Formats: sequence, structure tokens, C-alpha cells
Amino acid sequence: MGKIPVYILSGFLGSGKTTLLKQLLHTCSEKNINPAVLMNEIGKTDTDGESISTMLKNSHLEKLLDGCMCCNKKDEVTDYLKALLSRKPEVIFIELTGVADPEEVVDSLTEPDLLPLLYLEKVITIVDAENVLAYHSVFESDRELVRTTKKQIYVADYLIINKTDLVSEDKKKKVEKLVRKENATSPSIYTTFSRVDVNDIFFRNRWGGKREALTRIEEINYKKNSSHSFSRIKSISLPLTTQTTTKQIEKFLKRWKPHLLRAKGYLSVKEGIYLMQCVMNRVNWEPSTYNGQCYLVVIGVNLNTKEIKEEWEKNFEIPVNVEK
Repeated sequence: MGKIPVYILSGFLGSGKTTLLKQLLHTCSEKNINPAVLMNEIGKTDTDGESISTMLKNSHLEKLLDGCMCCNKKDEVTDYLKALLSRKPEVIFIELTGVADPEEVVDSLTEPDLLPLLYLEKVITIVDAENVLAYHSVFESDRELVRTTKKQIYVADYLIINKTDLVSEDKKKKVEKLVRKENATSPSIYTTFSRVDVNDIFFRNRWGGKREALTRIEEINYKKNSSHSFSRIKSISLPLTTQTTTKQIEKFLKRWKPHLLRAKGYLSVKEGIYLMQCVMNRVNWEPSTYNGQCYLVVIGVNLNTKEIKEEWEKNFEIPVNVEK
């Protein structure tokens, strides 16, 4: 069985993520697609899981409660996803809590136990047209929260501007300006009640229907690789079979700024095996007892995977696998 595609549903509190998820599950049922869902709630009470569970086999829903999977619950994500994968789904939907940073969740998908089993297909962000303009002033004292709401828009492969029936045309234009300031390239749709053409956004490329606007060569390559990821967030796994140095690795990472968002891996250096974590401009090295295959994972938006692969091979003289 090939790798399982993962779709991440992102967006601030109350934007309409669960409403969209219900549409996705309904379409899965119509197409006989076997889905699995990981839902995250900040509080201890499961407010949305019950309505979703009625649309799934119970074993195909996992609920991560009382915390955010991009921070204090991050260590638990691997176990939850492995539990879902054991039930052999054809697709996994992850509905994030409203204050989650999608980038951090993508980071969780690159854990050693998950890399061979799944990959990110798309990040879909739902934007609350009624309230998004107020976020910056409301959260002015919490810069991290402002950064997160902007990041949700920035990393999205597809933007759903929701609740447009509640805003004027003038306000809609202001929302468009804000969204395009953070993300000038990803397609967007304006809607109400999270209504979208689910087939077009999620299913047409994979479960029937031909992708539009493909050149002949692109179409051939697509057919050869049905698990190709079209996400703007790329994760590239670079196996390391030789000893390196911290200086070499950090020099390598600097080459890919500003597209590089994060990097991590277990690496063999002179002092032993170390866990390296890079977030923004901060790099941390921690001694580790890890005894598996050493590797580096780089995560970023619109990374040039071919160039990174060639540069890694040139510097470290080892083959590279690009994670889809």
C-alpha cells in the first residue's frame, strides 16, 4: 500500500472547519472512500466530535483533547496517527484547533515512524470574513497569536473565505487585500457555510476525474506518480550515512532562507548522535541515544526540492529521497 495523503483543515476559532469536514466525509461516503479523522480541541470537552463520529466508523476517528497538537500535545500526534493508519484508511483529514500553526503540525508528520506511511497533500485554510479584520487589534497584546493567524493564511494551498453573507462588498475587498498580503498565489473561493466544490478541491485529482490545465508531460508524470503532493509546504527527507559537523549542517540550512521554515533530524557528528532542531534562526543540538538511520528533514514553503537534493548530494555524497 502506498503512502496515505493527509489534508489539514486550518483556520481560526469558529471559521467553519467542522462544517467543511462534514461535507468531505459525506463525499467520501458517496465515492466509497475510506477516510480517517484526527480532531483537535483546546478544551477537555469534545464539542464537535460527536457529530463527526456519526459519519464515521468509530475506529476511524481520534480526538486529541485539552491542548493544541502544535505545542503541548505535539508529542501525542504520532501515536494518534499510527492508530488511524492501522485501520487502513485511504485518506486522513486533520482538523486543527483554531489557534494551531499548520507548519508545526506538518513538522509532526515528518517523525521517523510516519515518514514512510503518509504525506501532506494540502493545507486548506478557512478564513472568517466577518471577523478576520479584527484579529490584529483584538490580539494586539499577543503577538504570537497574531503571527499564527497570519501563518494559517500564508501556508495555505487553498483559501476558503467564509461567512461572506455577513459582510459588505467594501469589507469583502478589505478581506481580500489582507489575505493577498499574506498569500498572493494560492487560489481562493468566497462562500457561506463553508460550501465549496469538494470534488474540485479535494477529490478530483485522486479519486476520479482528470486534472485540468495539464500539459501532456505533466499528465504523464502525474499518472506515473499518483501520490504526488501539490502542497506548497514541502518536507524533504535527506538520509545521512556519513559523519558530518554542526557547522556544515547549519551552513546548508542557511542556503534555503527565507523559504525554509523548519528543519530537524538525527545526525552523526564527531561528538556522537545529536538531535538537531531549527526553528526560524535558532538552531539547537541535543545529545541523543537514537540508533536508527540518521537523517535531516527540511520543511518550507515552495522549496526547490531539486536544488536542495543536488546540493545535499554534492556536500554529503549520499542519495536523497524527496518526501511527497
